[in-house]
Amino acid sequence: MATKKPDVDPYTAVETLRTVLTEVGIVLPSLRVDPASPQLNLVELGRVHSNVADRLAQALQRGGRE
Repeated sequence: MATKKPDVDPYTAVETLRTVLTEVGIVLPSLRVDPASPQLNLVELGRVHSNVADRLAQALQRGGRE
């Protein structure tokens, strides 16, 4: 039986993700904790230009290495 991982603080998750993305030159302007449903610990990534989405995909394929 799989064990459930403990919830991660959404504010910590947002700041960690923002830091890591910044290190590879990617900015998600709308990145934030979802204020509409705090009990669900949702993070809103927002909409981005297609160039940013492509750079994000490339960074993930490289494992974040430039």
